[in-house]
Amino acid sequence: MDNDQTTTSPPVVLCFSGHDATGGAGISADIQAISSQGCHACSVITCLTVQDSIDVSSLIPIGEDIVIQSARAVLEDMPVAAFKLGLMGSVDVIEAVHTILYDYQDIPVIFDPVLASGAGTELADDDIVEAMQNLLLPITDILTPNTMEAAALVPEADTPAAMANGLLDRGCDHVLITGTHDDNRHVVNRLYHNHREIDHFEWPRLPHEYHGSGCTLAATLSALIALGLDPLSAAREAQHFTWHSLDNAYRLGMGQLFPNRLFWVEAED
Repeated sequence: MDNDQTTTSPPVVLCFSGHDATGGAGISADIQAISSQGCHACSVITCLTVQDSIDVSSLIPIGEDIVIQSARAVLEDMPVAAFKLGLMGSVDVIEAVHTILYDYQDIPVIFDPVLASGAGTELADDDIVEAMQNLLLPITDILTPNTMEAAALVPEADTPAAMANGLLDRGCDHVLITGTHDDNRHVVNRLYHNHREIDHFEWPRLPHEYHGSGCTLAATLSALIALGLDPLSAAREAQHFTWHSLDNAYRLGMGQLFPNRLFWVEAED
């Protein structure tokens, strides 16, 4: 049977992220968040992890050749509208990702610089941090660190504003620093550009710890950028979606709760 109806293709977001077998963080979180915005998520796995809802116990980086070949296979076949970067896993992987980004500098880059697990286990040593500073930050359009990650990337800074300026000096175009790790009644997130704070956002602090909240924010942001929103509008909408995902979170294991990135389906029903 012939079908004359044409369907508009969704924007494509190419994610470089780690694999989390629980489905709460990493590439699974990216795919759910990006799909929820009406975009299509493609994935390049940067590392494998052994983890549960409590913590990460092992990390195995993927070979840099596989990373490059996987990315080029997608990029030579599909019109990628945005890159989303998450857990890298090794200096070699960072160098591989940099090779790709450098060749496609017209595609916006949204980078969630994952340095530790939610339980605090280190996932990036000093060499990885240095590689991020030198190879990824200079070509990042929107960086989404929490205050602890921002402090690690700009160790000479002692305030969020100084951290943001240091990250902008290193080449980032926009920096969205999240206050999830601060001891405040509300979570305050601040967006910086051109060496000034262009907006701040306050969200009621939710009572639990969540597995994959940073992935959700950055992936949603990347999808909204792929849809054509400007960084400020995208930052607002991404935070709104992320907060409601956390507010509707559920418990599967013995540790952190899992964001419900499909809460909007239940709302529609």
